[in-house]
Amino acid sequence: MKTSDTIGMVLKSKSVNGVLSVTPDQTVYEALELMAQHGVGALLVLSAGKLVGILSERDYARRGILKGHASKETPIHAIMTSPVLFVSPQQTVDECMSIMTQHHFRHLPVLKGEDVVGVISIGDLVKWVISGHEQTIQALEGYITGAYPG
Repeated sequence: MKTSDTIGMVLKSKSVNGVLSVTPDQTVYEALELMAQHGVGALLVLSAGKLVGILSERDYARRGILKGHASKETPIHAIMTSPVLFVSPQQTVDECMSIMTQHHFRHLPVLKGEDVVGVISIGDLVKWVISGHEQTIQALEGYITGAYPG
């Protein structure tokens, strides 16, 4: 598990890989309920099956509540981030970490062509990198103790 691994590999390793989404005309309140129900910090915004935006807790805080928009009356399209930066399954963990760091994002949609195939969070990437480090440590410990046949 290296930073040169593809996002497609990371998606395959996730225990839950469903894509949670809302439509632009749903209310922010409905989106917040869905986020709370599933313990996530962002939802993709799809219209006719196509990605048109992303709504995060940060969007709600900065463009919603702080601007006086009531969540039960505000449509998602009024505060969502659009256009959305996205990645392909062929891009690497390192590339995605760079994009997230540069743009201060915690979530990146993964598209194959125009089809959404998943969402990668910064937590997914950190977990991936840590697992790789743990494997390296185990291999080194095995080598040092003579348990590694290498």
